Amino acid sequence: MSSEILSVLEYMEKEKGIGRADMISAIVNAIKAAALKGVNSGQELKIEINPKNGQLHAWSVLKVVDSVSNPRAEIHVEKAQAIKPGAVLGDLIEKEIDPATLGRIAAQTARQAVMQKLRQFEKERIYDDFKDMVGNIVTGTVRRKERNDIFIDLGKAEAILSGKEQVPGEEYQPGDRIRCLLLAIESTPRGPELMLSRASPKFVRRLFEVEVGEIADGTVKIEAFAREPGYRTKIAVTSTDSKVDPVGACVGARGARVKTIVRELNGEKIDIVNYFADPKQMIIEALKPAVPRDIQLDEKNHRIILKVANEDLAIAIGRKGQNARLTSRLIGWRLDIEEFHVASTDPRAVAISNLVKTFGLDLVLAERLVGIGINSPAAFEGVGADDLVDGGFTSEEAQTIISRVGGAQ
Repeated sequence: MSSEILSVLEYMEKEKGIGRADMISAIVNAIKAAALKGVNSGQELKIEINPKNGQLHAWSVLKVVDSVSNPRAEIHVEKAQAIKPGAVLGDLIEKEIDPATLGRIAAQTARQAVMQKLRQFEKERIYDDFKDMVGNIVTGTVRRKERNDIFIDLGKAEAILSGKEQVPGEEYQPGDRIRCLLLAIESTPRGPELMLSRASPKFVRRLFEVEVGEIADGTVKIEAFAREPGYRTKIAVTSTDSKVDPVGACVGARGARVKTIVRELNGEKIDIVNYFADPKQMIIEALKPAVPRDIQLDEKNHRIILKVANEDLAIAIGRKGQNARLTSRLIGWRLDIEEFHVASTDPRAVAISNLVKTFGLDLVLAERLVGIGINSPAAFEGVGADDLVDGGFTSEEAQTIISRVGGAQ
């Protein structure tokens, strides 16, 4: 049994990182508890394990008496003195016993208890090893897939990449290397579970922090972020140093930095723009290359009504509304995009509209007035009903027009 114990101690210390002293304590307590439930019930035992060779020693702790009534807990004074010279009534002496007498069932029960204790140690170690890594990127190997969940070996522990935290379109096979964000450590009846994510916006943010030194040292800040996993990400950045271009720092020389991140994300598009606190400026920046023709802010409802030319409409909205949604999240305002219609610049149409609006005239009358040269309110100066009759209007129409004009002046 000593060789078995030693091999367990060495394996757990080297492979699992569990200290030898902690392991010995767990094994001793397990063996003692199991033995006292078997043939050694009623005894008080002392058990020690040599940490160097795994040798197990056991003693029965007995009380010295002159008349033995319970041989499992008591020893006669004469026998006690043979074991420990000078022993007197009332002393407690330790009588070494053969570990084999602890019983086969006790040994089996002890093994089960030891394994249970080992699992507990391992769970506690997993939490201690990874608690400070939550929010960081970890690298592992795909081990297996169960339903929609992927189980990933991180070396010291196994982690779960659940279906909802996977990126649509990504496929992984056992043995593939994979990088993920350690999203959380969840407590379950089975112990702590490491939860991973590749779909979280925090994963892309962390990739930028790893790849872009200026973000890591605080020179460049990511002020706003929006992502649709597998399709597109938008980030807005600022710089605390006027000499550092925040967008250029994130893109890198010849796009090297952002290309590395895009490769890690399997081709997901990334838009990097300058951040502005003013929502009008921000919307102009975020929608490039589309150019807004008209921007209306509804401060009360935190809403932006944006109008773009027909040729920019598809760019601004994006595939299935994706660009509009991401821009809305990036700015934090509800965004409604409409087609911009250019107001008419036809002088005749403008003149007719002015007469209708100014005097409340019927559209047909206004058109006929413009037709005879009266194309503005000022043109009525010196014009009487007779002049209008001469221009082709009936007396009634002429009187109606003159009264409307007179009432408005």
